[in-house]
Amino acid sequence: MTTTAHDITYRLEQKRRVQADFPGPKSVALTERRKAVVAAGVASSVPVFVADADGGIIHDVDGNSFIDLGSGIAVTSVGASDPAVVGAVKEAVEHFTHSCFMVTPYEGYVAVAEQLNRLTPGDHEKRTVLFNSGAEAVENAVKVARLATGRDAVVAFDHAYHGRTNLTMALTAKAMPYKTNFGPFAPEVYRMPMSYPFREENPAITGAEAAKRAITMIEKQIGGEQVAAIIIEPIQGEGGFIVPADGFLPALADWAKDKGIVFIADEVQSGFCRTGEWFAVNHEGVVPDIITMAKGIAGGMPLSAITGRADLLDAVHPGGLGGTYGGNPVACAAALASIGSMEQYDLNGRAKHIEEIALGKLRELATEQPVIGDVRGRGAMLAIELVQAGSKEPNPELTKAVAAACLKEGVIILTCGTYGNVIRLLPPLVISDELLLDGLAVLAAAIKANA
Repeated sequence: MTTTAHDITYRLEQKRRVQADFPGPKSVALTERRKAVVAAGVASSVPVFVADADGGIIHDVDGNSFIDLGSGIAVTSVGASDPAVVGAVKEAVEHFTHSCFMVTPYEGYVAVAEQLNRLTPGDHEKRTVLFNSGAEAVENAVKVARLATGRDAVVAFDHAYHGRTNLTMALTAKAMPYKTNFGPFAPEVYRMPMSYPFREENPAITGAEAAKRAITMIEKQIGGEQVAAIIIEPIQGEGGFIVPADGFLPALADWAKDKGIVFIADEVQSGFCRTGEWFAVNHEGVVPDIITMAKGIAGGMPLSAITGRADLLDAVHPGGLGGTYGGNPVACAAALASIGSMEQYDLNGRAKHIEEIALGKLRELATEQPVIGDVRGRGAMLAIELVQAGSKEPNPELTKAVAAACLKEGVIILTCGTYGNVIRLLPPLVISDELLLDGLAVLAAAIKANA
């Protein structure tokens, strides 16, 4: 048992260890079983099967131990087997696994709504609805906005990712693998230019100017009075961990308010302490009309939510929102425990500490390696964008090679980006400093060896 300075106790030894025959025989055998029964369209980036996970470590079925710098795509922020979450789930399961809140309600759903109303930005009166996935939350946020405003048009942005359902595919910017051959898509979705500081034609453009660029296009192409909602990730996820220039989000939100447009912050990936704040919009004091949440909300159990202005959500007729599994009682218990652990361990502070450690190392590396075009992010949502040396030309081949090299050394990293050239770091917020530094050292060595 080891303990960090933040008094987090781990069940598993927090060290990486990869055997020579990686991937091992059990993972190889399971891969063959998988091929026979699981659709080929479901892809996995790592060729091993998990047997156990805790803190910042994942054990596979062959006894290998990997440093987890992905957190199941920002889900296991409190760790993959946080004792409080495990205990809450066990207790909930002993009573009932399901009853459907739309039939026979239960306190856990109400308690989660109370917590989300408390934690989300703004002191206005709020309402919350619980669902299962981030895409489902986004769909319902748009439903609410359209009904409440009586308008149809929805504005999304370049490099956006909002999900894999029909409407959320329409909102998503990247074609392959998310949209190709899956159309036709939902209508009345319009795409506007994002603030992407590293790739702006004019590097001096401010956030406010980038917002004006988008607003001008909205006014010309759609008309502000026709727009039901603007939906944006405060820090884009799959699109490349793009942090817009300061002032971009506030300017959009202010204009939306003036036009009676519902401003939706998609915080599915960036929420729940990931960026060093409960929500990424807090960094610039933006108060969304509706906020969508999932991933880190429940310590790995499937749960999502929308929280927003009471007048918007209460405008929907009874029965207009819901779903059979939405706000499952076991997932609600996990969410309450997960939020408790976030507060107990001050995971906002922990995320800022991770940023301080990692950004320093990554920026130092960038000065030595011309293939690193940009280092960006907030908290424990960090990225490096890899390019052809001496240019801004994306380098997806190097990105793949670096990820593969890290995996061979026992470090799991994720890639992303519209151009497939971004390495994103999403460590569990409970990872120890020692493990984080070890993982970063492996990443640095992989870049140097493959550049």
